[in-house]
Formats: sequence, structure tokens, C-alpha cells
Amino acid sequence: MPVAPRDLRRLLGSFASGVTVVTYPLPDGGTGGITVNAFTSVSLDPPLVLVSVHRASRANRHLPTVPFTVNILAAGQRDLALHFSGQLRRPLVEWCRNRPSPRLADCLGYVDCVPWARTDGGDHVLHLGRVVDVEPGSGEPLVFYRGGFTGLAATGRPPARIRQGVPADDGPSGRWSESNGGVP
Repeated sequence: MPVAPRDLRRLLGSFASGVTVVTYPLPDGGTGGITVNAFTSVSLDPPLVLVSVHRASRANRHLPTVPFTVNILAAGQRDLALHFSGQLRRPLVEWCRNRPSPRLADCLGYVDCVPWARTDGGDHVLHLGRVVDVEPGSGEPLVFYRGGFTGLAATGRPPARIRQGVPADDGPSGRWSESNGGVP
């Protein structure tokens, strides 16, 4: 029995994600941008990230051929997310244009990319970008959850940390398991 798109969308909406705006230069000297919450790291060597863009988006004409920046939005940048999704007309967008691809001012972080590959993703196109520069910031992220924007709820305890750069051991028989809380 096939899964109904609305049921899948409702379920996937329960998976909180960060909010980004992918920006890129236009041939006429202008700047394009699109709000994207389907953004993920793919590889550290080579450094690759993926953004998923709806097939009908104008961004698909440009992303395969120009450098682009993934601007990670901070908690107070909801209006930027709405603007670049076409839902809010905002008269002033502050830019940092001293890069191969323009950046939005005051974001939580930036990932500058050059096109690496693209592939079919059903009603979306998956764009892989080779990371050429990053700039982390500080603050709280804007989060997309159940069809709306929110922030992180403070728990009063520091976030759990995981070891980076360690090959994965799958399953409870590996070094990591739920029984030891994921602590090596």
C-alpha cells in the first residue's frame, strides 16, 4: 500500500531541522536566494554538503553553474526565511557581497560552495556543493518544526557531545550503545 504524501509530510514535519537560505549570484549582477530546510553534510573528505530544492524552483537553473552560499539562519531571522520562501516581501535585505557568492548579514554561520553534482530527487533536485569556506557564528538557530518556525528550548543542561572523526560501529555490539548512553 503506497504512503500518502500528506501522511509522509506530517510525519517528516515532526523531525526538527535548521533553516537556511541558499544565495547565489545571478547573470545580470543581481542575487538569488531560496529558503531551504533540507540541508545536510555529506562528506568531510572531500568536503561536501547537500541542499534539496523543489523541482519548480528558479534556483535549479543557477545552482549547477555558480558558487552558492548556505546561510544558516539565527533564531531572530524568521522574516528572512519567509522572504526567501516568497511569503513575505521585505524591503531591506542586508548583504555581505565580498565573496564569490553573496552572504546574508548576521547569520549563525555560512558554508560557501562550488557546484559538485546534482541528481534527481523526485519532486526535488539534490544539489551537492563542494565546501570551499565556512564561517561559524554564535547564537541560537532558527528551527523548522511541524510546519512552523521555532527556537530551541533550554533544558538547563549542556548538550550531549559525540566523538568526531571516529568510524561508525553499527548496532549495540559496537563501542556505542544505548545501554551506556552513547558514552565510550
